[in-house]
Amino acid sequence: MYRTRLHLPVFLAGVAAAALQYAGALKSTPLGGVAPVDLTWLAGACVLGLLPFLLARASGWRCDPAVLASLACFAALAGWAVLGGLWSAGADGLAAKLYDLLLFGPVALLIGFCVGLHAHALAGFCGAVVLIALGVGGSVAIGLADGGMVLGGAADTDLLRVQYQIAGLSVASAGAVGLVQVVRTRGARRLFWLAVVLGCGLAALLPGGRLALLALALTALAAPGLFLWRSGRGGAAVLWVLCGSACVLAGVLTLLAAPEMGEGMRTLERLNAADLGEQSLRLPLWRAALDLAGTAAPFGLGTGAFPIAAGYGDWRGRHPHNHALEALVELGLPGGLLFAGVWGCALCAALRHRTTHAPVRLAMIAALVLPVALSIMVSTDLGNRMAWLALGLLLSLGARVSA
Repeated sequence: MYRTRLHLPVFLAGVAAAALQYAGALKSTPLGGVAPVDLTWLAGACVLGLLPFLLARASGWRCDPAVLASLACFAALAGWAVLGGLWSAGADGLAAKLYDLLLFGPVALLIGFCVGLHAHALAGFCGAVVLIALGVGGSVAIGLADGGMVLGGAADTDLLRVQYQIAGLSVASAGAVGLVQVVRTRGARRLFWLAVVLGCGLAALLPGGRLALLALALTALAAPGLFLWRSGRGGAAVLWVLCGSACVLAGVLTLLAAPEMGEGMRTLERLNAADLGEQSLRLPLWRAALDLAGTAAPFGLGTGAFPIAAGYGDWRGRHPHNHALEALVELGLPGGLLFAGVWGCALCAALRHRTTHAPVRLAMIAALVLPVALSIMVSTDLGNRMAWLALGLLLSLGARVSA
Protein backbone atom coordinates (compact mmCIF):
# COMPACT_ATOMS: atom_id res chain seq x y z
CA MET A 1 0.00 0.00 0.00
CA TYR A 2 2.86 2.37 0.79
CA ARG A 3 4.39 1.98 -2.63
CA THR A 4 1.02 2.39 -4.35
CA ARG A 5 0.52 5.75 -2.71
CA LEU A 6 3.86 6.85 -4.08
CA HIS A 7 2.68 6.49 -7.68
CA LEU A 8 1.13 9.98 -7.86
CA PRO A 9 4.21 11.84 -6.58
CA VAL A 10 6.35 9.83 -8.98
CA PHE A 11 4.02 10.74 -11.85
CA LEU A 12 4.13 14.41 -10.83
CA ALA A 13 7.93 14.26 -10.70
CA GLY A 14 7.87 13.30 -14.37
CA VAL A 15 5.51 16.19 -15.14
CA ALA A 16 7.78 18.65 -13.33
CA ALA A 17 10.83 17.26 -15.13
CA ALA A 18 9.13 17.88 -18.50
CA ALA A 19 8.30 21.44 -17.42
CA LEU A 20 11.96 21.94 -16.55
CA GLN A 21 13.15 20.46 -19.84
CA TYR A 22 10.85 22.67 -21.93
CA ALA A 23 10.68 25.73 -19.68
CA GLY A 24 11.91 27.85 -22.57
CA ALA A 25 8.90 26.79 -24.63
CA LEU A 26 6.52 27.54 -21.77
CA LYS A 27 8.01 31.03 -21.41
CA SER A 28 7.00 31.76 -25.01
CA THR A 29 3.30 31.45 -24.15
CA PRO A 30 1.34 34.51 -22.99
CA LEU A 31 0.88 33.11 -19.48
CA GLY A 32 4.47 31.95 -19.23
CA GLY A 33 5.75 35.32 -20.35
CA VAL A 34 4.01 37.18 -17.53
CA ALA A 35 4.60 34.60 -14.79
CA PRO A 36 5.76 36.27 -11.56
CA VAL A 37 8.52 33.67 -11.09
CA ASP A 38 11.03 32.17 -13.50
CA LEU A 39 9.51 28.93 -14.78
CA THR A 40 12.90 27.22 -14.96
CA TRP A 41 13.54 27.71 -11.26
CA LEU A 42 9.94 26.85 -10.34
CA ALA A 43 9.97 23.59 -12.30
CA GLY A 44 13.43 22.75 -10.97
CA ALA A 45 12.32 23.29 -7.38
CA CYS A 46 9.25 21.09 -7.93
CA VAL A 47 11.16 18.20 -9.46
CA LEU A 48 13.89 18.33 -6.80
CA GLY A 49 11.23 18.34 -4.11
CA LEU A 50 9.67 15.23 -5.63
CA LEU A 51 12.98 13.49 -6.36
CA PRO A 52 13.03 11.69 -2.98
CA PHE A 53 9.84 9.87 -4.00
CA LEU A 54 11.64 8.56 -7.09
CA LEU A 55 14.54 7.39 -4.96
CA ALA A 56 12.19 5.87 -2.37
CA ARG A 57 10.68 3.61 -5.03
CA ALA A 58 14.03 2.25 -6.10
CA SER A 59 16.10 -0.50 -4.52
CA GLY A 60 18.64 -2.94 -5.79
CA TRP A 61 20.29 -0.60 -8.32
CA ARG A 62 22.17 -2.36 -11.12
CA CYS A 63 24.10 -0.29 -13.66
CA ASP A 64 25.89 -1.50 -16.75
CA PRO A 65 29.64 -0.71 -16.63
CA ALA A 66 29.15 1.46 -19.70
CA VAL A 67 26.79 3.69 -17.67
CA LEU A 68 29.47 4.18 -15.06
CA ALA A 69 32.02 4.88 -17.79
CA SER A 70 29.73 7.53 -19.29
CA LEU A 71 29.28 9.18 -15.89
CA ALA A 72 33.04 9.10 -15.32
CA CYS A 73 33.61 10.76 -18.70
CA PHE A 74 31.06 13.43 -17.84
CA ALA A 75 32.77 14.16 -14.53
CA ALA A 76 36.16 14.28 -16.25
CA LEU A 77 34.78 16.56 -18.99
CA ALA A 78 33.40 18.98 -16.39
CA GLY A 79 36.69 18.94 -14.50
CA TRP A 80 38.69 19.48 -17.69
CA ALA A 81 36.42 22.41 -18.58
CA VAL A 82 37.33 24.02 -15.26
CA LEU A 83 41.02 23.53 -15.99
CA GLY A 84 40.44 24.85 -19.52
CA GLY A 85 39.36 28.13 -17.97
CA LEU A 86 42.96 28.66 -16.79
CA TRP A 87 44.21 29.33 -20.33
CA SER A 88 40.97 30.78 -21.71
CA ALA A 89 40.65 34.39 -22.83
CA GLY A 90 36.94 34.35 -21.94
CA ALA A 91 35.39 36.25 -19.05
CA ASP A 92 31.60 36.58 -18.77
CA GLY A 93 30.94 33.81 -21.30
CA LEU A 94 33.37 31.50 -19.50
CA ALA A 95 31.77 32.09 -16.10
CA ALA A 96 28.24 31.57 -17.42
CA LYS A 97 29.15 28.36 -19.22
CA LEU A 98 30.95 26.84 -16.25
CA TYR A 99 28.07 27.84 -13.99
CA ASP A 100 25.57 25.99 -16.18
CA LEU A 101 27.79 22.98 -16.83
CA LEU A 102 28.85 22.43 -13.23
CA LEU A 103 25.58 23.31 -11.48
CA PHE A 104 22.74 22.48 -13.85
CA GLY A 105 24.45 19.71 -15.82
CA PRO A 106 24.77 17.09 -13.04
CA VAL A 107 21.34 17.95 -11.59
CA ALA A 108 19.65 17.63 -14.99
CA LEU A 109 21.47 14.36 -15.65
CA LEU A 110 20.30 12.94 -12.30
CA ILE A 111 16.71 14.02 -12.98
CA GLY A 112 16.67 12.44 -16.42
CA PHE A 113 18.21 9.24 -15.09
CA CYS A 114 15.65 8.87 -12.28
CA VAL A 115 12.69 9.73 -14.50
CA GLY A 116 13.78 7.22 -17.13
CA LEU A 117 14.01 4.45 -14.54
CA HIS A 118 10.38 4.69 -13.39
CA ALA A 119 7.43 3.90 -15.63
CA HIS A 120 5.06 6.28 -13.84
CA ALA A 121 7.54 9.16 -13.99
CA LEU A 122 8.21 8.51 -17.66
CA ALA A 123 4.46 8.47 -18.34
CA GLY A 124 4.10 11.80 -16.57
CA PHE A 125 6.98 13.24 -18.57
CA CYS A 126 5.51 12.11 -21.90
CA GLY A 127 2.01 13.31 -21.05
CA ALA A 128 3.33 16.71 -20.01
CA VAL A 129 5.37 17.00 -23.22
CA VAL A 130 2.22 16.47 -25.29
CA LEU A 131 0.31 19.13 -23.32
CA ILE A 132 3.24 21.57 -23.53
CA ALA A 133 3.61 21.07 -27.29
CA LEU A 134 -0.09 21.56 -27.99
CA GLY A 135 -0.29 24.57 -25.67
CA VAL A 136 2.78 26.23 -27.16
CA GLY A 137 1.69 25.39 -30.70
CA GLY A 138 -1.74 26.86 -30.08
CA SER A 139 -0.36 30.04 -28.58
CA VAL A 140 2.03 30.47 -31.50
CA ALA A 141 -0.81 30.00 -34.00
CA ILE A 142 -2.98 32.56 -32.20
CA GLY A 143 -0.11 34.99 -31.87
CA LEU A 144 0.77 34.77 -35.55
CA ALA A 145 -2.87 35.14 -36.54
CA ASP A 146 -3.44 38.36 -34.60
CA GLY A 147 0.02 39.79 -35.29
CA GLY A 148 1.08 39.65 -31.67
CA MET A 149 4.00 37.32 -32.31
CA VAL A 150 6.76 37.32 -34.91
CA LEU A 151 8.88 34.22 -35.14
CA GLY A 152 11.24 32.54 -37.52
CA GLY A 153 14.37 34.56 -36.92
CA ALA A 154 12.84 38.00 -37.39
CA ALA A 155 12.82 40.88 -34.91
CA ASP A 156 14.55 40.13 -31.55
CA THR A 157 16.94 37.49 -32.85
CA ASP A 158 18.41 35.65 -29.87
CA LEU A 159 15.24 35.50 -27.78
CA LEU A 160 13.04 34.39 -30.67
CA ARG A 161 15.56 31.88 -31.95
CA VAL A 162 15.67 30.12 -28.59
CA GLN A 163 11.89 30.37 -28.35
CA TYR A 164 11.06 28.55 -31.57
CA GLN A 165 13.88 26.04 -31.20
CA ILE A 166 12.78 24.78 -27.79
CA ALA A 167 9.12 24.94 -28.79
CA GLY A 168 10.03 22.91 -31.86
CA LEU A 169 11.82 20.26 -29.80
CA SER A 170 8.75 19.81 -27.62
CA VAL A 171 6.58 19.50 -30.73
CA ALA A 172 8.92 16.90 -32.26
CA SER A 173 8.94 14.76 -29.13
CA ALA A 174 5.17 15.10 -28.64
CA GLY A 175 4.50 14.11 -32.25
CA ALA A 176 6.66 11.01 -31.91
CA VAL A 177 5.02 10.10 -28.58
CA GLY A 178 1.64 10.46 -30.28
CA LEU A 179 2.66 8.20 -33.14
CA VAL A 180 3.86 5.51 -30.74
CA GLN A 181 0.44 5.65 -29.12
CA VAL A 182 -1.19 5.45 -32.55
CA VAL A 183 0.52 2.14 -33.35
CA ARG A 184 -0.14 0.61 -29.93
CA THR A 185 -3.79 1.62 -29.30
CA ARG A 186 -7.14 0.88 -30.89
CA GLY A 187 -10.49 2.55 -31.50
CA ALA A 188 -11.29 5.99 -30.11
CA ARG A 189 -7.94 6.28 -28.37
CA ARG A 190 -6.16 5.86 -31.70
CA LEU A 191 -8.31 8.63 -33.22
CA PHE A 192 -7.44 10.89 -30.30
CA TRP A 193 -3.72 10.32 -30.78
CA LEU A 194 -4.03 10.86 -34.51
CA ALA A 195 -5.55 14.26 -33.76
CA VAL A 196 -2.63 15.00 -31.43
CA VAL A 197 -0.13 14.06 -34.14
CA LEU A 198 -1.88 16.27 -36.70
CA GLY A 199 -1.82 19.15 -34.24
CA CYS A 200 1.90 18.66 -33.64
CA GLY A 201 2.56 18.50 -37.38
CA LEU A 202 0.79 21.81 -37.90
CA ALA A 203 2.62 23.35 -34.93
CA ALA A 204 5.95 22.36 -36.46
CA LEU A 205 5.13 24.25 -39.68
CA LEU A 206 4.36 27.61 -38.10
CA PRO A 207 7.27 29.05 -36.07
CA GLY A 208 10.12 28.71 -38.58
CA GLY A 209 12.27 26.12 -36.83
CA ARG A 210 13.76 23.93 -39.53
CA LEU A 211 15.43 21.69 -36.96
CA ALA A 212 12.04 21.00 -35.36
CA LEU A 213 10.61 19.79 -38.65
CA LEU A 214 13.63 17.59 -39.32
CA ALA A 215 13.54 16.22 -35.77
CA LEU A 216 9.82 15.51 -36.05
CA ALA A 217 10.31 13.64 -39.34
CA LEU A 218 13.21 11.51 -38.11
CA THR A 219 11.77 10.79 -34.68
CA ALA A 220 8.37 9.96 -36.18
CA LEU A 221 10.12 7.27 -38.21
CA ALA A 222 12.42 5.98 -35.48
CA ALA A 223 10.30 5.82 -32.32
CA PRO A 224 7.24 3.94 -33.68
CA GLY A 225 9.54 1.77 -35.79
CA LEU A 226 11.50 0.85 -32.67
CA PHE A 227 8.28 -0.01 -30.83
CA LEU A 228 7.09 -2.25 -33.66
CA TRP A 229 10.46 -3.96 -33.97
CA ARG A 230 10.76 -4.67 -30.25
CA SER A 231 7.16 -5.91 -30.23
CA GLY A 232 8.13 -8.69 -32.61
CA ARG A 233 6.61 -7.02 -35.67
CA GLY A 234 9.75 -6.60 -37.73
CA GLY A 235 7.93 -6.48 -41.05
CA ALA A 236 5.60 -3.74 -39.82
CA ALA A 237 8.62 -1.79 -38.52
CA VAL A 238 10.35 -1.91 -41.89
CA LEU A 239 7.11 -1.00 -43.66
CA TRP A 240 6.60 1.95 -41.28
CA VAL A 241 10.06 3.34 -41.98
CA LEU A 242 9.79 2.85 -45.75
CA CYS A 243 6.30 4.34 -46.04
CA GLY A 244 7.20 7.19 -43.71
CA SER A 245 10.33 7.97 -45.70
CA ALA A 246 8.31 7.95 -48.90
CA CYS A 247 5.82 10.41 -47.39
CA VAL A 248 8.63 12.74 -46.28
CA LEU A 249 10.23 12.58 -49.73
CA ALA A 250 6.88 13.24 -51.40
CA GLY A 251 6.35 16.26 -49.17
CA VAL A 252 9.77 17.69 -50.02
CA LEU A 253 9.26 17.18 -53.75
CA THR A 254 5.80 18.77 -53.57
CA LEU A 255 7.20 21.80 -51.78
CA LEU A 256 9.96 22.18 -54.36
CA ALA A 257 7.49 21.89 -57.23
CA ALA A 258 4.87 24.23 -55.71
CA PRO A 259 6.56 26.62 -53.26
CA GLU A 260 3.41 28.73 -53.00
CA MET A 261 1.90 25.95 -50.87
CA GLY A 262 4.16 27.02 -48.02
CA GLU A 263 2.96 30.62 -47.89
CA GLY A 264 1.95 31.61 -44.39
CA MET A 265 3.86 28.72 -42.85
CA ARG A 266 7.16 30.19 -41.75
CA THR A 267 9.00 26.87 -41.50
CA LEU A 268 8.21 25.92 -45.08
CA GLU A 269 9.01 29.43 -46.27
CA ARG A 270 12.45 29.23 -44.70
CA LEU A 271 13.07 25.76 -46.13
CA ASN A 272 12.14 26.94 -49.61
CA ALA A 273 14.12 30.19 -49.48
CA ALA A 274 16.61 30.72 -52.26
CA ASP A 275 19.36 31.65 -49.80
CA LEU A 276 18.78 28.66 -47.53
CA GLY A 277 22.50 28.04 -47.11
CA GLU A 278 23.20 31.67 -46.27
CA GLN A 279 20.44 32.23 -43.72
CA SER A 280 22.32 30.57 -40.91
CA LEU A 281 25.72 31.31 -39.44
CA ARG A 282 26.28 27.64 -38.69
CA LEU A 283 28.48 26.85 -41.70
CA PRO A 284 30.93 29.74 -41.05
CA LEU A 285 31.00 28.83 -37.35
CA TRP A 286 31.71 25.18 -38.11
CA ARG A 287 34.51 26.11 -40.52
CA ALA A 288 36.02 28.48 -37.98
CA ALA A 289 35.80 25.84 -35.25
CA LEU A 290 37.57 23.23 -37.40
CA ASP A 291 40.31 25.69 -38.37
CA LEU A 292 40.88 26.86 -34.79
CA ALA A 293 40.79 23.31 -33.46
CA GLY A 294 43.80 22.51 -35.63
CA THR A 295 45.78 25.58 -34.60
CA ALA A 296 44.96 25.19 -30.89
CA ALA A 297 45.74 21.47 -30.63
CA PRO A 298 46.26 19.52 -28.46
CA PHE A 299 44.65 21.33 -25.51
CA GLY A 300 42.31 23.75 -27.27
CA LEU A 301 41.59 27.44 -26.91
CA GLY A 302 40.24 27.15 -23.39
CA THR A 303 36.68 27.01 -22.11
CA GLY A 304 34.49 29.75 -23.59
CA ALA A 305 37.29 31.16 -25.75
CA PHE A 306 35.97 30.26 -29.20
CA PRO A 307 33.85 33.42 -29.73
CA ILE A 308 36.83 35.62 -28.95
CA ALA A 309 39.20 33.66 -31.20
CA ALA A 310 36.61 33.69 -34.00
CA GLY A 311 36.29 37.49 -33.80
CA TYR A 312 32.92 37.80 -32.07
CA GLY A 313 34.15 39.04 -28.72
CA ASP A 314 33.15 37.64 -25.33
CA TRP A 315 29.69 36.62 -26.59
CA ARG A 316 28.52 33.22 -25.48
CA GLY A 317 25.82 33.13 -28.19
CA ARG A 318 28.50 32.67 -30.87
CA HIS A 319 29.47 29.17 -29.80
CA PRO A 320 30.31 26.61 -32.53
CA HIS A 321 26.67 25.35 -32.61
CA ASN A 322 27.87 21.77 -32.31
CA HIS A 323 28.76 20.24 -28.96
CA ALA A 324 31.38 17.88 -30.39
CA LEU A 325 33.13 20.70 -32.25
CA GLU A 326 32.89 22.92 -29.19
CA ALA A 327 34.54 20.30 -27.00
CA LEU A 328 37.27 19.81 -29.60
CA VAL A 329 38.09 23.47 -30.27
CA GLU A 330 37.85 24.74 -26.69
CA LEU A 331 38.98 21.68 -24.72
CA GLY A 332 41.26 20.11 -27.31
CA LEU A 333 41.78 16.42 -27.93
CA PRO A 334 41.08 15.45 -24.30
CA GLY A 335 37.77 17.30 -24.40
CA GLY A 336 36.79 15.78 -27.72
CA LEU A 337 37.58 12.26 -26.53
CA LEU A 338 35.73 12.76 -23.24
CA PHE A 339 32.66 14.11 -25.02
CA ALA A 340 32.68 11.12 -27.36
CA GLY A 341 33.04 8.86 -24.33
CA VAL A 342 30.05 10.44 -22.57
CA TRP A 343 27.61 9.80 -25.41
CA GLY A 344 29.31 6.74 -26.88
CA CYS A 345 29.24 4.81 -23.61
CA ALA A 346 25.62 5.85 -22.99
CA LEU A 347 24.60 4.59 -26.42
CA CYS A 348 26.56 1.37 -25.89
CA ALA A 349 24.76 0.74 -22.59
CA ALA A 350 21.36 1.38 -24.19
CA LEU A 351 22.09 -0.98 -27.07
CA ARG A 352 23.36 -3.73 -24.80
CA HIS A 353 20.12 -3.68 -22.79
CA ARG A 354 17.70 -3.07 -25.66
CA THR A 355 16.06 -6.47 -25.21
CA THR A 356 15.46 -6.14 -21.46
CA HIS A 357 13.05 -3.20 -21.58
CA ALA A 358 9.41 -2.96 -22.59
CA PRO A 359 8.96 -1.81 -26.20
CA VAL A 360 6.96 1.23 -25.16
CA ARG A 361 9.69 2.41 -22.78
CA LEU A 362 12.36 2.16 -25.49
CA ALA A 363 10.16 4.01 -27.97
CA MET A 364 9.21 6.80 -25.56
CA ILE A 365 12.80 7.45 -24.48
CA ALA A 366 13.83 7.50 -28.14
CA ALA A 367 11.09 10.06 -28.81
CA LEU A 368 12.40 12.26 -26.00
CA VAL A 369 16.13 11.89 -26.64
CA LEU A 370 16.46 11.98 -30.45
CA PRO A 371 15.26 15.59 -30.99
CA VAL A 372 17.64 16.87 -28.31
CA ALA A 373 20.49 14.75 -29.72
CA LEU A 374 19.90 16.35 -33.11
CA SER A 375 19.77 19.82 -31.61
CA ILE A 376 23.15 19.55 -29.88
CA MET A 377 24.74 18.89 -33.25
CA VAL A 378 23.45 22.16 -34.71
CA SER A 379 22.72 24.41 -31.74
CA THR A 380 23.38 25.32 -28.07
CA ASP A 381 26.60 24.82 -26.10
CA LEU A 382 27.92 22.44 -23.46
CA GLY A 383 26.13 24.34 -20.70
CA ASN A 384 22.69 23.42 -22.08
CA ARG A 385 20.80 21.49 -19.39
CA MET A 386 18.46 19.93 -21.98
CA ALA A 387 21.33 17.89 -23.40
CA TRP A 388 22.31 16.48 -20.02
CA LEU A 389 18.74 15.65 -19.00
CA ALA A 390 18.37 13.78 -22.30
CA LEU A 391 21.64 11.99 -21.54
CA GLY A 392 20.19 10.91 -18.19
CA LEU A 393 17.14 9.46 -19.95
CA LEU A 394 19.41 7.53 -22.31
CA LEU A 395 21.59 6.27 -19.46
CA SER A 396 18.52 4.96 -17.65
CA LEU A 397 18.25 2.29 -20.34
CA GLY A 398 21.51 0.82 -19.04
CA ALA A 399 20.29 0.54 -15.44
CA ARG A 400 17.69 -1.46 -13.58
CA VAL A 401 16.01 -1.08 -10.21
CA SER A 402 13.64 -3.27 -8.27
CA ALA A 403 10.68 -1.10 -7.23
